Amino acid sequence: MGVEKYSSYDVLNAFFDEGSFNETDAYLKGESGEAEAVTGFGTVEGVNVYAFAQNVDVCGGAMSKAQSKKITELYDLALKTGAPVVGFYNSVGGRLEQKYELLSAYGEILRKSSKLSGIVPQISVILGTCMGTSALIASAADYIIMEKDAKLSIDTIGDKACAQDNLEAGAVSFICEGYEACVDQAKALFGYFPANNLEPAPAFEPIPAYAEPDKLPKYFADEDSLLCVGGGYGEPVCTAFGRVNGYPVGIIVTKGGVISADGAKKMTKHVRFCDAFSIPLITIVDAEKFENLSDASKLISTYADATAVKISIISGTAVGAVYIALAGSTAGADLVYALDDAIVSPIAPKAAAFILDSSIADAPAAEQDQLAMDYVKANLTAIKAAEDGYIDDIVEPDTLRDKLSGAIEILLSKRVSTLPKKHTTKV
Repeated sequence: MGVEKYSSYDVLNAFFDEGSFNETDAYLKGESGEAEAVTGFGTVEGVNVYAFAQNVDVCGGAMSKAQSKKITELYDLALKTGAPVVGFYNSVGGRLEQKYELLSAYGEILRKSSKLSGIVPQISVILGTCMGTSALIASAADYIIMEKDAKLSIDTIGDKACAQDNLEAGAVSFICEGYEACVDQAKALFGYFPANNLEPAPAFEPIPAYAEPDKLPKYFADEDSLLCVGGGYGEPVCTAFGRVNGYPVGIIVTKGGVISADGAKKMTKHVRFCDAFSIPLITIVDAEKFENLSDASKLISTYADATAVKISIISGTAVGAVYIALAGSTAGADLVYALDDAIVSPIAPKAAAFILDSSIADAPAAEQDQLAMDYVKANLTAIKAAEDGYIDDIVEPDTLRDKLSGAIEILLSKRVSTLPKKHTTKV
C-alpha cells in the first residue's frame, strides 16, 4: 500500500488553526521555477508556530537552493520570535544538477536547525520519502513523527528505512496512519511544550485523575493526559508527557530489574528535552542496576546538570547506582517521595541482608532466603531511609496527586545559578 496522496497546502491547512496560515516567500523561485516547499506561520491551538512542507508536486519536493532559502529564512524568523518549527518531509532527494550548491543548501539548513536546538521545540513529520541528507536534517528535530508507510534513512539504498525499524531503533517517537493522524499527533505535542526556552509551558484547566488507575502515573496524572514517547524502544523504561492538575510534566517510569543501555539513552534524551524547556520532570524509580556503564554515566551526568524541577518517586526497589542516579543527591532531585513498601539498598537487597546480618548464612539453607527477605523488609525500607534523611516523605498512591500538585506549583519558581561553561563533556 502506497503513501497517501496530498498536497503541501493540504498538510499545512490541516495543521494550523483555521484561517491562521500565512505563507512566506510565496513568490520565491529557483532556476527551474517554483521552489519545492511551502513555508509559513500561523497558530496551533492558539500557539504561534512556523512550519514548512515539501511540495511533491514540484520536482518531487527535491531539495534545492531555492527550497533551502525558504526554510532557512523560516528558521531565522523562529529564532527572532521564539516560536517552534515543524517540518513536513516528503521528497525524492536533492537537485543533483546543483552539485556543490546543493551541499551548501543542506549544510545551511542543518546549521540553522542546530542553532535553534534547545531554544525552540522542533518537530519533524515524515509523510513520504526522506532519505540521505534530508533524513539527517529531519533527525535534528526533538521529536519525529512518521507515517506508517513512509521511509526514513540516511542510507539511500538501505533496507532499514521503514517506520517500525526506526521506532525500534529509537529514531522515531510516533508512528501514525495517514497524514491527518500525523498532523494531529504533532498538534497534540504542543499541549505540553512552551513556545521557547524562556517561557513556561501552557497550563490547562485542572481535571481529575484517572477514575480507575492501574499504573502509578494514572494515580497522579490528569485523565487522558498521558502521552507515551518512543514506545517500542528502550523498554521496559517508559518516557511520557502528562499533566498534573493542569501543569504539563515530563514523566520517566522504570519498571523493575535492569535499566538497559537503550533505556538509559531514552531517559537521557527525555531529561535533556525537559530541562531545556524547564518542564518539571517526575521520575518513578524501580530498578536494581544499569546494564551498561557508559550509558549509565551519561544519564547520571544529565540528571546532575538538569536544573528543571525534578521530583523522584521510589515505587519499588532503588538499589545502589540507580538510587544515586535517579533519586539521590547526584540526581539533584528537589523532592524524593516513596511508597511505603519501597526498598532502598546500597547493593542488591538480598546480598545486603547476608552481609549485614551474618546470622543468615549460619541458618539452614532452606531458611536463608526467607530470613534475608525478612531482614530486607525490616531494615532496608523506605521508612528507614526517610528516618535517615534520604527520602522526604512516604506516600500512598491515592495521596500522591495532591503531594505532586502542591510541590509543582511552588517549585515552578525554582531558580538555580550554575557555573558558566560551554557544555558538558559527556556525549
